Amino acid sequence: MKHDHNSHPEKNIGFAFFLKISFTLIELIGGYLTNSIAVISNALHDLEDSLSLGVAWFLEKIAKKESTPHFSYGYKRLSLLAALINAIILLIGSIFILSEAIPRLWSPEQSNAEGMIFVSIIGMIVNAIAINKVSKGSTQNEKIISWHLLGDLLSWVAVFIASIIMIFSTITILDPLLSIFITLYIFWGVGKNFKSTTMLFLQAAPESLDIKTVEGFFKEDKLVKDVHNTHLWSLDGESHVLSSHIVVSCEIPQNQVKTLKKRLKNKLLENNIKYSTLEMEFDDEPCKKFHS
Repeated sequence: MKHDHNSHPEKNIGFAFFLKISFTLIELIGGYLTNSIAVISNALHDLEDSLSLGVAWFLEKIAKKESTPHFSYGYKRLSLLAALINAIILLIGSIFILSEAIPRLWSPEQSNAEGMIFVSIIGMIVNAIAINKVSKGSTQNEKIISWHLLGDLLSWVAVFIASIIMIFSTITILDPLLSIFITLYIFWGVGKNFKSTTMLFLQAAPESLDIKTVEGFFKEDKLVKDVHNTHLWSLDGESHVLSSHIVVSCEIPQNQVKTLKKRLKNKLLENNIKYSTLEMEFDDEPCKKFHS
């Protein structure tokens, strides 16, 4: 999936939020008219998603604020916090759906299949539009939300298939059975994103980049004699931060050291390391290494 790094996550998420909250109202009415527990269940799940999308949208907007003396890196980590909250909500929601769907394997209920088909078609269209919008982004928050929306889309596909089958047969067990498989799939996907988000929140190095790779970039330059005390973490899964000590020969003129530093920083920018601190050391001076 190709991501647009110039996209506006707060606009993408805001679009998905207003689209979802509007459709949730339609779902609740449709579930009541069709007497479909599956549709009402999806409506409640979408209401939960809409609320979490609202929180994500709000935090994403705040994350765009400029840095302050108190928040020197700005508010980018609020986007990561929103991703963590959304992942937790979706995991809890998946457990709830499983607790509701499993008992229905033994006591399924008959509903208005024709009405369910109509509502499910609208549900698939709405969620497909929302996924197309949010999936263009590259932030961790948007990735988590994409899983939200994918789960909703697959749920409506399940309702659509089950509704068609129920028109021509009495096999009502298909609805809860498909819901269980879909929920387990979403649970697995979000679980992976939850792990990566938690690691980023704990300031682990981003999955796409590690310290050895970055130090390798530095050592490729013939003027660099050694690299140590390198620390790498990410603000939001997209904007990374690095600090490192670069050792050079004491015989190098100062203008070459400045040029080297600029060259290394440009290399870091190519790898989404937007905030970097490089301490240039000469090989004839001691280094007070940092120990955590």
